[in-house]
Amino acid sequence: MIRHLALVATVVFGGTLLAPQASQAQQTIDSLGLAVTTTPAVVSDYSFRGFSQTRRRPAAQLTVDAEHTSGLYVGAFVSNVAFPATNTRQEIDYNAGYRFAVGDLKLDIGATYYTYPGYTAPTGGFELNFWELALRSSYEIAPVKFVGLAAWSPNYTGESGSAVYLEGGFDMALDFGITFSFRGGYQMVERNILPAAGSTSGYFGTEDYGTLTFGVSREVFAGFIGSFTAVYNTLGSQADCFGGQKVCDTRVILGLSRPF
Repeated sequence: MIRHLALVATVVFGGTLLAPQASQAQQTIDSLGLAVTTTPAVVSDYSFRGFSQTRRRPAAQLTVDAEHTSGLYVGAFVSNVAFPATNTRQEIDYNAGYRFAVGDLKLDIGATYYTYPGYTAPTGGFELNFWELALRSSYEIAPVKFVGLAAWSPNYTGESGSAVYLEGGFDMALDFGITFSFRGGYQMVERNILPAAGSTSGYFGTEDYGTLTFGVSREVFAGFIGSFTAVYNTLGSQADCFGGQKVCDTRVILGLSRPF
Protein backbone atom coordinates (compact mmCIF):
# COMPACT_ATOMS: atom_id res chain seq x y z
CA MET A 1 0.00 0.00 0.00
CA ILE A 2 1.20 3.48 -0.81
CA ARG A 3 0.77 6.66 1.10
CA HIS A 4 0.73 10.17 1.86
CA LEU A 5 1.85 13.61 2.88
CA ALA A 6 2.94 16.01 5.56
CA LEU A 7 0.37 18.70 5.65
CA VAL A 8 0.30 22.48 5.43
CA ALA A 9 3.72 22.75 3.78
CA THR A 10 3.18 20.17 1.07
CA VAL A 11 0.92 21.73 -1.50
CA VAL A 12 3.42 22.89 -4.08
CA PHE A 13 4.72 19.43 -4.92
CA GLY A 14 3.52 17.07 -2.23
CA GLY A 15 6.71 16.87 -0.23
CA THR A 16 7.31 19.69 2.29
CA LEU A 17 9.74 21.78 0.27
CA LEU A 18 8.50 24.84 -1.49
CA ALA A 19 5.25 26.03 0.02
CA PRO A 20 5.29 29.69 1.11
CA GLN A 21 5.15 30.55 4.77
CA ALA A 22 1.72 31.29 6.22
CA SER A 23 2.82 34.80 7.18
CA GLN A 24 3.34 35.72 3.51
CA ALA A 25 -0.31 35.35 2.49
CA GLN A 26 -3.12 35.01 4.99
CA GLN A 27 -6.44 36.37 6.14
CA THR A 28 -6.78 37.55 9.72
CA ILE A 29 -9.84 37.36 11.95
CA ASP A 30 -8.81 39.81 14.65
CA SER A 31 -11.83 39.21 16.89
CA LEU A 32 -10.85 35.54 17.19
CA GLY A 33 -7.09 36.02 17.09
CA LEU A 34 -6.83 33.80 14.01
CA ALA A 35 -4.68 33.87 10.88
CA VAL A 36 -6.11 31.67 8.11
CA THR A 37 -4.15 30.59 5.03
CA THR A 38 -5.87 28.85 2.12
CA THR A 39 -3.69 27.39 -0.63
CA PRO A 40 -5.10 25.74 -3.76
CA ALA A 41 -2.54 24.04 -5.97
CA VAL A 42 -2.12 21.87 -9.06
CA VAL A 43 0.82 19.50 -9.49
CA SER A 44 1.89 17.20 -12.30
CA ASP A 45 2.28 14.37 -9.76
CA TYR A 46 1.32 14.11 -6.09
CA SER A 47 4.48 12.74 -4.50
CA PHE A 48 5.14 12.12 -0.83
CA ARG A 49 8.26 10.64 0.73
CA GLY A 50 9.48 9.53 -2.67
CA PHE A 51 6.33 7.74 -3.91
CA SER A 52 3.70 8.92 -6.39
CA GLN A 53 0.22 8.98 -4.89
CA THR A 54 -1.45 9.46 -8.29
CA ARG A 55 0.45 6.93 -10.45
CA ARG A 56 2.47 9.84 -11.89
CA ARG A 57 -0.66 11.74 -12.94
CA PRO A 58 -1.73 15.33 -12.07
CA ALA A 59 -3.46 16.29 -8.85
CA ALA A 60 -5.62 19.20 -7.68
CA GLN A 61 -5.10 20.01 -4.02
CA LEU A 62 -6.26 22.37 -1.29
CA THR A 63 -4.61 23.15 2.04
CA VAL A 64 -6.26 25.21 4.80
CA ASP A 65 -4.38 26.29 7.95
CA ALA A 66 -5.85 28.31 10.84
CA GLU A 67 -3.44 29.45 13.56
CA HIS A 68 -4.36 31.21 16.79
CA THR A 69 -2.15 33.90 18.32
CA SER A 70 -1.40 31.41 21.13
CA GLY A 71 0.39 29.15 18.60
CA LEU A 72 -2.35 26.50 18.50
CA TYR A 73 -3.47 25.55 14.98
CA VAL A 74 -5.76 23.25 13.02
CA GLY A 75 -5.74 22.44 9.32
CA ALA A 76 -6.81 20.14 6.52
CA PHE A 77 -5.51 18.90 3.18
CA VAL A 78 -7.49 17.48 0.24
CA SER A 79 -6.17 15.80 -2.91
CA ASN A 80 -7.12 13.26 -5.53
CA VAL A 81 -5.10 10.03 -5.34
CA ALA A 82 -4.91 6.74 -7.28
CA PHE A 83 -3.36 3.80 -5.44
CA PRO A 84 -2.68 0.62 -7.46
CA ALA A 85 -5.09 -2.29 -6.96
CA THR A 86 -7.49 -0.25 -4.80
CA ASN A 87 -10.57 1.92 -5.32
CA THR A 88 -8.89 4.85 -3.52
CA ARG A 89 -9.63 8.12 -5.30
CA GLN A 90 -9.32 10.87 -2.68
CA GLU A 91 -7.41 11.80 0.44
CA ILE A 92 -8.53 14.11 3.23
CA ASP A 93 -6.08 14.79 6.06
CA TYR A 94 -6.76 16.61 9.32
CA ASN A 95 -4.08 18.08 11.54
CA ALA A 96 -3.68 20.05 14.75
CA GLY A 97 -0.81 21.16 16.89
CA TYR A 98 1.17 23.91 18.57
CA ARG A 99 3.81 26.21 17.08
CA PHE A 100 6.28 28.09 19.28
CA ALA A 101 9.84 29.39 19.39
CA VAL A 102 12.81 28.80 21.67
CA GLY A 103 15.05 31.73 20.90
CA ASP A 104 15.57 31.66 17.14
CA LEU A 105 14.57 28.00 16.87
CA LYS A 106 11.00 27.52 15.64
CA LEU A 107 9.19 24.33 16.63
CA ASP A 108 5.92 22.69 15.61
CA ILE A 109 4.46 19.75 17.56
CA GLY A 110 1.44 18.28 15.83
CA ALA A 111 -0.65 15.29 14.83
CA THR A 112 -2.16 14.37 11.46
CA TYR A 113 -4.94 11.90 10.68
CA TYR A 114 -4.79 10.64 7.10
CA THR A 115 -8.09 9.39 5.65
CA TYR A 116 -9.26 7.96 2.31
CA PRO A 117 -13.04 8.42 1.98
CA GLY A 118 -14.71 5.81 -0.20
CA TYR A 119 -11.89 3.29 0.09
CA THR A 120 -12.99 -0.30 0.58
CA ALA A 121 -10.39 -2.83 1.71
CA PRO A 122 -10.29 -5.82 -0.68
CA THR A 123 -10.52 -9.39 0.58
CA GLY A 124 -7.44 -9.96 2.68
CA GLY A 125 -6.59 -6.24 2.51
CA PHE A 126 -6.04 -3.72 5.28
CA GLU A 127 -7.07 -0.19 6.24
CA LEU A 128 -5.22 2.76 4.76
CA ASN A 129 -6.29 5.34 7.36
CA PHE A 130 -3.69 6.13 10.02
CA TRP A 131 -2.50 8.90 12.30
CA GLU A 132 0.96 10.29 12.93
CA LEU A 133 2.70 12.52 15.48
CA ALA A 134 5.39 14.89 14.20
CA LEU A 135 7.96 17.38 15.44
CA ARG A 136 9.08 19.98 12.90
CA SER A 137 11.83 22.53 13.42
CA SER A 138 13.44 25.40 11.55
CA TYR A 139 16.39 27.69 12.17
CA GLU A 140 17.35 30.55 9.87
CA ILE A 141 20.82 31.89 9.15
CA ALA A 142 20.02 34.20 6.24
CA PRO A 143 19.80 33.44 3.40
CA VAL A 144 19.49 29.78 4.47
CA LYS A 145 16.71 28.23 6.57
CA PHE A 146 17.50 24.78 7.98
CA VAL A 147 14.56 22.46 8.61
CA GLY A 148 13.99 19.11 10.28
CA LEU A 149 11.16 16.61 10.71
CA ALA A 150 10.69 13.55 12.94
CA ALA A 151 7.38 11.67 12.56
CA TRP A 152 6.04 8.53 14.27
CA SER A 153 2.93 6.46 13.67
CA PRO A 154 1.83 3.65 16.03
CA ASN A 155 0.18 1.80 13.11
CA TYR A 156 1.18 3.04 9.68
CA THR A 157 -0.85 2.78 6.48
CA GLY A 158 -1.89 -0.75 5.53
CA GLU A 159 -1.88 -1.63 9.25
CA SER A 160 1.88 -2.12 8.89
CA GLY A 161 2.84 -1.41 12.49
CA SER A 162 5.02 1.25 14.05
CA ALA A 163 6.77 3.61 11.60
CA VAL A 164 9.32 6.41 11.91
CA TYR A 165 10.26 9.00 9.29
CA LEU A 166 13.27 11.33 9.70
CA GLU A 167 14.03 14.23 7.37
CA GLY A 168 16.41 17.19 7.19
CA GLY A 169 17.23 19.87 4.66
CA PHE A 170 17.29 23.55 3.87
CA ASP A 171 15.72 26.35 1.83
CA MET A 172 18.06 28.96 0.33
CA ALA A 173 16.94 32.34 -0.99
CA LEU A 174 18.70 33.19 -4.26
CA ASP A 175 18.67 36.17 -6.60
CA PHE A 176 15.62 37.03 -8.72
CA GLY A 177 13.20 35.76 -6.07
CA ILE A 178 14.20 32.11 -6.53
CA THR A 179 14.25 29.64 -3.63
CA PHE A 180 16.34 26.48 -3.86
CA SER A 181 15.34 23.62 -1.56
CA PHE A 182 16.75 20.25 -0.57
CA ARG A 183 15.35 17.45 1.59
CA GLY A 184 16.81 14.09 2.55
CA GLY A 185 14.67 11.58 4.43
CA TYR A 186 14.53 7.97 5.60
CA GLN A 187 11.37 5.90 6.17
CA MET A 188 11.35 2.92 8.56
CA VAL A 189 8.33 0.60 8.90
CA GLU A 190 7.90 -2.26 11.37
CA ARG A 191 6.29 -4.71 8.90
CA ASN A 192 7.62 -4.10 5.41
CA ILE A 193 6.70 -7.26 3.51
CA LEU A 194 3.93 -9.86 3.35
CA PRO A 195 3.85 -11.83 6.64
CA ALA A 196 3.84 -15.62 6.80
CA ALA A 197 0.77 -17.51 5.54
CA GLY A 198 -2.13 -17.30 7.94
CA SER A 199 -0.98 -14.04 9.54
CA THR A 200 -3.60 -11.35 10.10
CA SER A 201 -1.01 -8.55 10.26
CA GLY A 202 -0.86 -5.85 7.62
CA TYR A 203 2.29 -4.79 5.81
CA PHE A 204 3.71 -1.77 3.93
CA GLY A 205 5.01 -3.23 0.67
CA THR A 206 8.64 -2.10 0.38
CA GLU A 207 11.83 -2.30 2.41
CA ASP A 208 12.93 0.72 4.46
CA TYR A 209 14.22 3.37 2.08
CA GLY A 210 15.75 6.81 1.71
CA THR A 211 14.53 9.68 -0.43
CA LEU A 212 16.07 12.88 -1.82
CA THR A 213 14.23 15.91 -3.19
CA PHE A 214 15.69 18.93 -4.96
CA GLY A 215 13.55 21.88 -6.03
CA VAL A 216 13.36 25.49 -7.12
CA SER A 217 10.39 27.81 -6.73
CA ARG A 218 9.54 31.39 -7.59
CA GLU A 219 6.56 33.71 -7.74
CA VAL A 220 5.65 33.78 -11.41
CA PHE A 221 2.79 36.32 -11.41
CA ALA A 222 0.16 37.86 -9.12
CA GLY A 223 1.12 35.76 -6.10
CA PHE A 224 1.18 32.43 -7.99
CA ILE A 225 4.15 30.25 -6.97
CA GLY A 226 5.67 27.97 -9.59
CA SER A 227 7.92 25.03 -8.71
CA PHE A 228 10.19 22.49 -10.41
CA THR A 229 11.13 19.47 -8.31
CA ALA A 230 13.23 16.33 -8.80
CA VAL A 231 12.35 13.31 -6.62
CA TYR A 232 14.51 10.23 -5.99
CA ASN A 233 14.35 7.24 -3.65
CA THR A 234 16.82 4.46 -2.91
CA LEU A 235 14.68 1.49 -3.97
CA GLY A 236 16.88 -0.13 -6.58
CA SER A 237 14.39 -1.42 -9.15
CA GLN A 238 10.72 -1.52 -10.07
CA ALA A 239 10.56 -5.05 -8.65
CA ASP A 240 11.27 -3.55 -5.19
CA CYS A 241 8.41 -1.05 -5.55
CA PHE A 242 5.18 -2.47 -4.12
CA GLY A 243 5.42 -5.67 -6.17
CA GLY A 244 6.43 -3.99 -9.44
CA GLN A 245 4.45 -0.72 -9.45
CA LYS A 246 5.71 2.33 -11.36
CA VAL A 247 5.32 4.81 -8.51
CA CYS A 248 8.88 4.84 -7.12
CA ASP A 249 10.74 6.07 -10.21
CA THR A 250 12.97 9.14 -10.22
CA ARG A 251 10.91 11.94 -11.75
CA VAL A 252 10.42 15.68 -12.19
CA ILE A 253 7.29 17.39 -10.89
CA LEU A 254 5.86 20.78 -11.87
CA GLY A 255 3.60 22.72 -9.53
CA LEU A 256 1.58 25.92 -9.31
CA SER A 257 -0.01 27.27 -6.11
CA ARG A 258 -1.63 30.48 -4.90
CA PRO A 259 -1.78 31.11 -1.12
CA PHE A 260 -4.52 33.46 0.14
